[in-house]
Amino acid sequence: MKVQGLPALVTGAASGLGAATARALAAAGARVALLDLDQAAAGGVAREIGGLALPCDVADASSAEAAVARAARAHGPARILVHCAGICPAAKVVGRNGPAPLEGFARVIQVNLVGTFNMMRLAAAGAAGLEPLEGGERGVIVTTASIAAYEGQIGQAGYAASKAGVVGLTLPVARELAPLGIRVCAIAPGMFETPMVQGLPDEVQASLGAAVPFPSRFGRPDEYAALVMAILANPMLNGETIRLDGALRMQAR
Repeated sequence: MKVQGLPALVTGAASGLGAATARALAAAGARVALLDLDQAAAGGVAREIGGLALPCDVADASSAEAAVARAARAHGPARILVHCAGICPAAKVVGRNGPAPLEGFARVIQVNLVGTFNMMRLAAAGAAGLEPLEGGERGVIVTTASIAAYEGQIGQAGYAASKAGVVGLTLPVARELAPLGIRVCAIAPGMFETPMVQGLPDEVQASLGAAVPFPSRFGRPDEYAALVMAILANPMLNGETIRLDGALRMQAR
């Protein structure tokens, strides 16, 4: 897919992986709508790249529907969705105060898994009615899983389960949307430089980065964005979850 002039949606676009992806898409000529709860930060990125910042709670049907509709009115129905929005709380199943609160587990599933499906369904519905591009493509959806889907650590039960669900969505949704010419892939990042990680002490960041076999550092958001662009460019990438982790395999702790 050649992205020049195409409408694109990026969720979680205020910072980190989403902001880097929005910048890469805009640099390639896409018309980018940046969806995020943090409107101040999303607005700053939007002004930088000439995009459109829109408020969106991906876990809420009405909020996401309104954001996608506003983006479509401004740019036309999106042919590209890159879904980066998510949360990463930590909680043991049984902690010092007893069993983990159920609402915490439900919340991470709602945001990370239900939110992913929410955005997929809306983007697919919009792209399905468009004329096919060269090669028969109507759209591409890229979601964000995690290597925690495969090697979730202690305290990551909810997060790992939510990201395993994102992996599980990828192939069946790709198969369902294939007759419409809409491809679906997921990226499973390892340790990346995001606001959450950058808040850790320097010595902790150094230790975590050194655990990556090669390159022995955190991944950079622009490297995630580069993989998004490669997925968009290669029509044979479909139904696959791609690990982007420097060969890291997480230990239990």
